[in-house]
Formats: sequence, C-alpha cells, structure tokens
Amino acid sequence: MGDRLGTFRPMDPSRSPPLDAADRRVFLWFMLFALVLLAAGIGLRDPWPSDEPRFALAARQMVESGEWLFPHRGHELYSDKPPLLFWLQAAAFEVLRSWRVAFLLPSLLACLLTLGLVWDLGRRLWNPRAGLYAAIGVLFAFQFLYQGKRAQIDPLVMGWITLANWGLLVHFLRGPDWRAYWLGCFAAGLGVITKGVGFLALLMFVPYLYARVRGWDGVARTPGAAWRWLGGVAAFLLPVLAWAGAVLLAARANPAPEYAAYVHDLFFRQTAVRYARSWSHAQPAWYYLPVLLFHWFPLPLAYPAAVPQWWRDLRARDARVMLPLAWSLLLVVFFSIPSGKRDMYLMPVLPMVALAMAPTLVRIAGARWLRWSAFACALACGAVLAGLGAWLLWRHPAAADVWLRRRDLADLGTVAGVLPAATGALFLLAAAAFRPARGVHALLAGITGLWLAWGLVASPLLNDSSSAAGVMRRARELAGADVEIGLVAWKEQNLLMAQGPVREFGFLTPWYRQFTQAAQWLQRSPSTRRLFMLEDAFPHAAPCVDRSRAIHVGHANRREWWLLDASALRPGCTPSHGDGEDDDDEGDP
Repeated sequence: MGDRLGTFRPMDPSRSPPLDAADRRVFLWFMLFALVLLAAGIGLRDPWPSDEPRFALAARQMVESGEWLFPHRGHELYSDKPPLLFWLQAAAFEVLRSWRVAFLLPSLLACLLTLGLVWDLGRRLWNPRAGLYAAIGVLFAFQFLYQGKRAQIDPLVMGWITLANWGLLVHFLRGPDWRAYWLGCFAAGLGVITKGVGFLALLMFVPYLYARVRGWDGVARTPGAAWRWLGGVAAFLLPVLAWAGAVLLAARANPAPEYAAYVHDLFFRQTAVRYARSWSHAQPAWYYLPVLLFHWFPLPLAYPAAVPQWWRDLRARDARVMLPLAWSLLLVVFFSIPSGKRDMYLMPVLPMVALAMAPTLVRIAGARWLRWSAFACALACGAVLAGLGAWLLWRHPAAADVWLRRRDLADLGTVAGVLPAATGALFLLAAAAFRPARGVHALLAGITGLWLAWGLVASPLLNDSSSAAGVMRRARELAGADVEIGLVAWKEQNLLMAQGPVREFGFLTPWYRQFTQAAQWLQRSPSTRRLFMLEDAFPHAAPCVDRSRAIHVGHANRREWWLLDASALRPGCTPSHGDGEDDDDEGDP
C-alpha cells in the first residue's frame, strides 16, 4: 500500500490512470447513493429563510418579467449578489415547471459535480480507491450535507471552485493538459459571477510556482507558448467581462438612478468594501477552527493520522499533497482576515482537504483505532438522540412546549419526540448490526438515516412554520380570494409565498414610509384591499392603527403577522418616524 500511495510514480502525463469496469461500477453506485442522500426531500418543502426565499424570489421574478440581467426583489433592484444562481434556478423552473424542485436543483448538481471531481482527482493522483475514500469523506461531512440540501449560493461556489481546482491540478500535476487548464480558469470566472470569490481558485498558482521552482516531486513539466498561458486569463475573464460588460452598458443606457446605484453597490460595496469593512456576522479570528474540527465531522476523525502523514509528505516534497493543502491554508487565512465570517465560506476548502487526506484514508481504513472511534461516535449519537426523544415524549418539558408554540408546531405533539428517538434508534441499530469491527460503516449508516429522515419527514413537517407558506395561505383565507393584499414590513418569503393578488411598497423603504403609502392605497379602495403587516412595524404605524381591529394571521419565521382592513386605520393621522430597519438575517430554521 505504501508503494502505491506514498511515493510519486512517473507516468505518461497526457493520460489518466486506467479505469477498469469494476472501479467504474463502484463510482456509479457511489454517485447514485449520493444522489439519493442529497436529493431526499426535494419537492417536499418551500424556500426557508434567510437566503433561500431571497434567491428564489429573484429567480421567479426573472421568469415572470423576462428581465434576466438585473435581479429584482419586488420592484427594487437586488444588488447583493451576482445573478448566476438566480439564472440557474430560473432555467431549472423553465424546464421542470416546479419551484419546489427548481430552487434546490443548482445546489444538488453542484454537490454531485464536486464529488465526481474529488473522486477523479484522487484516482488520477493516486488510484480509484483513494478518490472514492476522499469523495466519501466529503459527502458525509455535516456541513456538506446540510448546505447541499439548502439553496444558498455557497454550494454552487464550491462546485465552480472545485472544477477550477480540478483543471489546474490536472494541468499542474498530470499535465500538460491545456484544455483542463483553460476549463479551470473558465470555471473560476463562473465562480466570480456567482459570488465574487471564484477568483480564489487561481491561488493554486502560488503553491504550484513554489513547487516548480523548488523542484518538488510530482509537478508536471508544462512547457508551452505564452499564448497558452494567457489563454487561461482569457478564459477566466470571458464570463466575467461578458456579464459585467452587459450590466455596465445596460445601466449606462438607463437614466434611472437606481441602476447606477446597483452598479456601485454590486461591484464595489459588496466586494472590496465588504471584505475590508464587514458590516455583518462579526466573528473572532479563530472562528474557523471549530469549523475545521466539528462542522466537517466525521472526516476529522482521521486528522490524527492525516497530520503526521502530511508532514512526512511535505518533507518528501510530494506536490500532490502540498498543492491542495497549501491552497486550503491560503483560503482559511483569506477568510479569517475580515471581521465578517460565516462557516459556509470554507465549503470550497473541504474538497481539497479531503483530497489531501486521500492516501491517509486508504491507509487507515482498516485501522482498529478508527473503527472503534467511529463505533463510539455512532453509539454516542444514538444515545443522545434517543435520550432527547425519550425526554420529550415522557417528561413534556415546558421549554419544549414553548419552542413548539413559537414555531406553530404545537400540532406535532408526540412527533416532536418520536423523530429524534427514531433517528437515535437508527444509529443504535446500525451500531448493533455492524459492531466495532465495522464501526465506520455503523457511523455512516447512522448519518445516512439521519439525513434521510430530515429530508423526507422533518422538512415537510417544519415547512409551514419555517417558510411563509402557512401564514400566507392563512392570510389569503382571511382576506378572501379576490382581495388584493398590501405587504408592509415584509420579508422575501412573504412575497414569494403570497397567494392571489398582492402589492408591495418597497423592501428597503423604511417601514413608516411603507405604511404611509400602504394606508393611502388601502383607503382608496377599502372593500377590495387589505394590509398584511409585521407586528414589529406597529410602533412605526402608531398612532394610525387601532390594534383591537387588527386580525392576527399567525406566527412564522419567529415573527407575528397581522391583517388590517380600513376600519383599523385612524383617519387623519401621521405615522411615527422610525428607521424601519429590521435584521435581514432571519437565521436558520
């Protein structure tokens, strides 16, 4: 095993290692399993705050309006993110005609792409088993599965950056392969028009140049004309300039000031300014240490073996390990510098760390200490979840009842205890079936059961309270089928999930101004209009609202919502001036 994985073996750089039918079959079964695990629950829930409804709304408005270049949130331009995710969601809807599927499809495909690329890099650099074990390490990481089942931008960014890394590493370590190099640079450009940080894939040049200058083992000779190297620059800039040029030309041609503001916010404030002076998610410099240790569980179980092996590989000047490892370190440092940090920023790092661990994972797969550690983790997960479920079922703690009522989940009753108890039982059954001799299998089987239960059972049960589907359905029932509902102090999920005719008065507009416009709009046709309003906005509407005449619609996303008709408005009043600002980060459900 050491001869196969521990040393660099020269090979024809223009050819990949041979792949026999058995290895291909194993890979296809793995990808099918990954598809089932990641896709479980798609189509059974609506977008959940904070980011999912925002992105799905922008995509839906593209489809409905035909305006695909400038994303909108209501009637306002939305400049927080580039549009590629919205384009993909909108395109998925045009094909599938189901938003419940379309909004999650880009994350699913990006995760599958990432797994396939990690497997392919592992088998090219070592062998198919190394690629398979690295891909398994990525698939079962908690952060990967959690984010892969959500419709945020980060899984898609991870997919593009991993594709970029694949092209660069194939060229740098198994090249010359100029087509792979150009594809990698192009993928980095796609990453830029997804979130802006796609250029970070090009930091792979830093360890590559170091290894090439110092003569490290495994670095391919890549002689070529300068135009071939510059072709990578052109490939990177192609999607960036095509999109940015179209935006700049269209904004310049439109005299409305909001288009100039869109360009400034998107290209400056949301990039360089946000990095230099973050205005949200402030965290300490060591914030990412727990992410590396816990959010990627169970992969960190292999750290005790991987770290010494990395040291030996680096001393042996093995570029196959050094390039992905050094690149990962550069990204951790890059994201640690600004004060604003979020755990999902490190998602592109996970595939490269798992790749650098590939030979170690193969070497320790049968190690007794790893089997017992995984078995103990399976038992611990099972005991904690089963204990929690039993506690909820038999003790009926008051705190749990309050939590369920706050989320409109009181109707779940015993289900709130049965779900964790059943999931814990799955871990315990897996531990009993596989025993310590196959402790890794026990842990992975338990994790599989956990995520299948989450996607197929828990997500549908939580959907009405975690999305706005239930509260908007109730608002329509109270208002009537043909009544137009005006939204005041609304969130993206309210407009997205609204049924029937609705009207909004701006999202970034201060609440007291929204209410002023909405009240005038309501009074012009009191019989056919109603206001849907956030409870926190009532102080901004005082003294214009008679709260005793407001109808409580329901609780959703940790907020209370009310419906007002014209009788709840006091004529001739002026609403209180206020900031009208609310925390835009709804938090995870």
